[in-house]
Amino acid sequence: MRKIVLFIASSLDGYIARTNGDIDWLFTDQNYGYTKFLDSIDTVLMGRKTYEQVLTFGEYPYQEKKSYVFTKNLDFQATYDVEVVTHLDSFVNDLRLLEGKNIWLVGGSLLIRDFLNQNFVNEVILSVHPIILGEGIPLFVNPINTTALQLTGCQTYSSGMVQLSYDVTT
Repeated sequence: MRKIVLFIASSLDGYIARTNGDIDWLFTDQNYGYTKFLDSIDTVLMGRKTYEQVLTFGEYPYQEKKSYVFTKNLDFQATYDVEVVTHLDSFVNDLRLLEGKNIWLVGGSLLIRDFLNQNFVNEVILSVHPIILGEGIPLFVNPINTTALQLTGCQTYSSGMVQLSYDVTT
């Protein structure tokens, strides 16, 4: 069965973006394992707001991956070759059974919460940037179930960023 991996960056105080969705604070001076991670997946999953934010960066960066956008808005129409998903449970279980590489859970917070609460996430790779934003979009939103993790790796970088890798054990 394919793994669903939450690969995400946060500030030290647990925010994944500024309140307006901006991620101008993320380090871009190195690759930080991003290319290696992209090579390990063939599918990306994201919420509608995250998808719309990604499109503000220019051309859709995941055109070579199978992309799914989750939304409760039945009128939402995605551009590029992106499928819209409105029902989480049966879709994710079926997707995991398909042949392929791992699956990237991109975000945002609400989708992360839903995936964790349904025990769909197998791994978490969290890149913690040495910055305190003070406010923004939190990595985890309530209500969220208790989720046990086992540390499988810790990479430190000269920039001060720390990348923590965990297996989800519950």
